[in-house]
Amino acid sequence: MACFTVSVVEAVVVTAVQKHLEKKEKLAHAEHLELPSELTENTDNRISRSTKLKWLSMMLWGGSALLAFEHLWHGEITPWFPFLTAMSDAADRAEMFREIATVGVCMALLTTAIWFGICKAADIIVNRKAASESITRA
Repeated sequence: MACFTVSVVEAVVVTAVQKHLEKKEKLAHAEHLELPSELTENTDNRISRSTKLKWLSMMLWGGSALLAFEHLWHGEITPWFPFLTAMSDAADRAEMFREIATVGVCMALLTTAIWFGICKAADIIVNRKAASESITRA
């Protein structure tokens, strides 16, 4: 019914953080400053945190859009208030909140866990490539 709302909320927060980090990284790059170590360990052979957060943001926004379309297709979302058909009845509202708390949270956590794995794999690939390039240069 409204399980996609959890991913939408997470996507909004992640997008805001990603934009803030992106702005910091651009400012530091423009001023030729070193970024704090918590933002990135080594900018030469690492993917920036803002880029990784952009990946998560795109995954969350895309999944939310697909789920919202699916709910719209099945008539669970309407263009008039209260927008969600489950909000019109108290019993349906309770079921909707249970679905948000169980299915929505699980989907958001699973998406974030998959993103975490993608980031770790990307770091391994980038480090392996940087190590092989440094060996060939020597």
